[in-house]
Amino acid sequence: MQESESDPSSCRFKRIVLKLSGEVLRSPQNGDAIDPDILEKLCLQVKEIYDAGIEIGLVIGGGNIFRGLSGSKRGVDRTTGDYMGMLATVINGLAIMDQLEKMGVVTRVMSSIPMNQLAEPFILRRAVRHLEKKRVVILVAGTGNPYFSTDTTAALRASEINAEVILKATKVDGVYDKDPVKHADAVRYETISYIDALKQRLNVMDSTAFSLCMDNNIPILIFDLNEEHAIKRAVHGEKIGTLVHNP
Repeated sequence: MQESESDPSSCRFKRIVLKLSGEVLRSPQNGDAIDPDILEKLCLQVKEIYDAGIEIGLVIGGGNIFRGLSGSKRGVDRTTGDYMGMLATVINGLAIMDQLEKMGVVTRVMSSIPMNQLAEPFILRRAVRHLEKKRVVILVAGTGNPYFSTDTTAALRASEINAEVILKATKVDGVYDKDPVKHADAVRYETISYIDALKQRLNVMDSTAFSLCMDNNIPILIFDLNEEHAIKRAVHGEKIGTLVHNP
C-alpha cells in the first residue's frame, strides 16, 4: 500500500524540536511584534506536520519583543534583561498556542519559570507524555536561567526528550561559508560536520547550544521558513537548507 503524506512512517523524523526566532513573527511592513498573517502562515506549517503525526516540541525566542543582550547595551542589567526576554517568549508562545488551537491543533505550553495561570511547569516526563499523545508542546521561558539563549534551550530540550533533530527555521536558506549578503560568491553547504562548522566559525548556534548538540549527536537542520511547505519538506527528508551532523 502506498504511504500517504499523513502517514508518519513516510517522514524522516518522528520527534523534533522546532526552533523559531521571535523575529520571524515581526511584521516587515509596520514593525509590529506579532504580525497576524505571519503567525497564521507559521501555524499552518506546524499544523501540516502535526497532521502527519510528528511529535513536536516548539521553542520560540522573544527577540521581536525584547532581547536581553541588546537590552544590556542600553543600560538594562543583564540578568534582568534576560528575564525580560524570557517573558517575551511566553507572550510569543501563547500567541502560537492560540492560533494553533483555532486550527484544531492540541497544544500545551510548558514554562521553565513557574506561572501556573499561563502555562504548565516544564516537567520532563509530563512533556514526553504530551508528545506521545500527539500534543504540540510549546516550550517557553528559555531554560529559566539568565545568560542562556533560546538556542541553548532548544539543544537542552532536544537532548532531554530524545528528539531526532533540531529544525532551526530562519530567514536564510542554510549555512554559508561567508555572509551571502556581503559576498556574492558565498557558497551554501548542503551538509557539514560539527567539527568543520566549528573550525570555520560558522554561526550555526551559540557555542553552548552547539556543544550540547555535538556531545549528544543531535543533528541541526537550518532552513528558510519562508520557503513553501518548508517544515513539511524538512521532516520528510527533502533537500532543504543545511544539515549539521556527525558524518
